[in-house]
Amino acid sequence: MSETQAQEIVVSARTRSGGCQCGAVRFRTHGALGRASICHCRMCQKAFGGFFGPLVSAPDEGPGTGVEWTRGEPTYFQSSVNIDRGFCQRCGTPLTYRHPHGIELAIGAFDERDDLAPQIQVNFDSHIPWVTAIFDSAKRQATDDTAKQEQIISFQHPDHDTEQWPDKGLHL
Repeated sequence: MSETQAQEIVVSARTRSGGCQCGAVRFRTHGALGRASICHCRMCQKAFGGFFGPLVSAPDEGPGTGVEWTRGEPTYFQSSVNIDRGFCQRCGTPLTYRHPHGIELAIGAFDERDDLAPQIQVNFDSHIPWVTAIFDSAKRQATDDTAKQEQIISFQHPDHDTEQWPDKGLHL
């Protein structure tokens, strides 16, 4: 697939929700999402604390028209002259990438992500050499971890909107 073809792919126009890990910041999108991508630049690696930054372009911000912040709002860090990155001030979850032409949202922040497969890799020259082979590595099935997972008490916000959520998240 060429870059031009990837730029033309639009994810279905429907209302979607998402937010940070602790639930302090939640959003809703109205309208079609644009190109989903992963960015290999060093700034995205650092901003996401990962191997790349998975993002999807979104409609402009605004209630009922594009990206609407339904609980809290991101805090922004200006990472370069034209770019700022939004994150949850409370838990640190990366949420946005704002640039002069619009806003992109972190794919992992959406409640439903299955149809947001990246269509293009950008800044590939900066990729970590082994990142293209990691999915060929040995795989451990979830059943191997079941006993450990049953002991975990998660304070993570669920993958759906909640009418109320504690300001500081759940805790014991």
